Amino acid sequence: MVANQSSKRTIKIGLLGFGVVGQGVWKHLTADRSALEQRLGVKLELARAAVSDLSKKRDVRVAKSKLTDDPQTIVDDPSIDIVCELIGGTKLARKLTLDALKAGKIVVSANKALICDYGEEIFACARKHGTHYFFEASVAGGIPIIKTLREGLVANRFPLIYGILNGTSNYILTRMEREGLSFEDIVGDARALGYVEADESLDLDGWDAAHKAVILAYLAHGRWVKLKDMLVEGIRDITQHDITYARELGYKIKLLAVITRDFDSNRLSVRLHPALIPAREMMASVDEVFNGISLTGDVVGTTLLVGRGAGQDATASAVISDIADAVHALLGAPAPIICEEDAEVYADLGAGVELASPSDIHASYYLRLRVKDQPGVLAKITEVLSEQGVSIASMIQHEELSSRSATLLFTTHESNEHVMGETLKRLKKLKTVIDAPFLLRIFES
Repeated sequence: MVANQSSKRTIKIGLLGFGVVGQGVWKHLTADRSALEQRLGVKLELARAAVSDLSKKRDVRVAKSKLTDDPQTIVDDPSIDIVCELIGGTKLARKLTLDALKAGKIVVSANKALICDYGEEIFACARKHGTHYFFEASVAGGIPIIKTLREGLVANRFPLIYGILNGTSNYILTRMEREGLSFEDIVGDARALGYVEADESLDLDGWDAAHKAVILAYLAHGRWVKLKDMLVEGIRDITQHDITYARELGYKIKLLAVITRDFDSNRLSVRLHPALIPAREMMASVDEVFNGISLTGDVVGTTLLVGRGAGQDATASAVISDIADAVHALLGAPAPIICEEDAEVYADLGAGVELASPSDIHASYYLRLRVKDQPGVLAKITEVLSEQGVSIASMIQHEELSSRSATLLFTTHESNEHVMGETLKRLKKLKTVIDAPFLLRIFES
């Protein structure tokens, strides 16, 4: 017998933050409430949303009585069951999240920076107070990557996870490749379209995707990696020289998060940088604002997930998915296996894991040098490469007659990060090298 609507439990939801994502969550929960309530067996009530400016006009219409400019009142309200933290940043978000968990509330978050910096503390707090912290929306927007890792592919160990985790950088690189325009030309359009964060370094210097890589590495390997211990590089210095030469060699340039683990040596590498990937690879066709994540498991083989990595609807979809999990937990069903609830398993997963050293990270490389156009320059450069043990696979030269300079483009055979780092230091000291040497990795999955 199906329970009457009046006999169903009412679950109250409070939103901390009512920007693009918060309004998307409110909009879709309101529009789809009836279907969601039927699926979940409860009544859902959007209790209140905290905003920074009560007078601001918004796309989603909400009764004034449901808005507050004091987020702490939502956290302290004993009638609210689920708190959605959507304010971004870390300082206030951390305090409100910990306060909500201490009060026994379930917290849903899209805040990758918060998880990256304070995840260990937050998960411990959730454990201590017998509640839950859900964060599907923190990585890759509408792609259910966290559920895939912790549920769908739970039987696997992952020697390789890599992917495109930032839609803004992918949009810029896609248009550079298609239209032959410069980085500066395209980034202006990206700003106008609202794709670039207010703190542009998050998108353009790779920090947004690096935060997400840290979360994925923990979920897959049980080890928190600090950003200071990672290789993190953005896309600002990529030029049409790089795009064109990559195309000639059969590659495309993408900003990749790369997580590798050698299970024999138990060494883990987590890095974020632009890379040349073969144009034939499916990941190379993930363009515009889309994200793509490739998971190689020891049981399933390789799985590729592609979808919108950001935006109101994609992120709201992930937040609502976590709200559904939170409802199930409130009704007494076992919560999905999320990291803060399974600390012992994750501790075992990360037991003995060491971070790979630069010498452990092997790849072929792409090197761009702008040099003075004079006799003997190439000989000096190849001498440095030879002395460092770097073997050249290909080379092309572009002369710039107006400035009496030339751009040299090299690819190398396999080397490692330590050797290439020392090579760049030596090349930079050459008086014939005009600009800082520019290096990209060639990624072969």
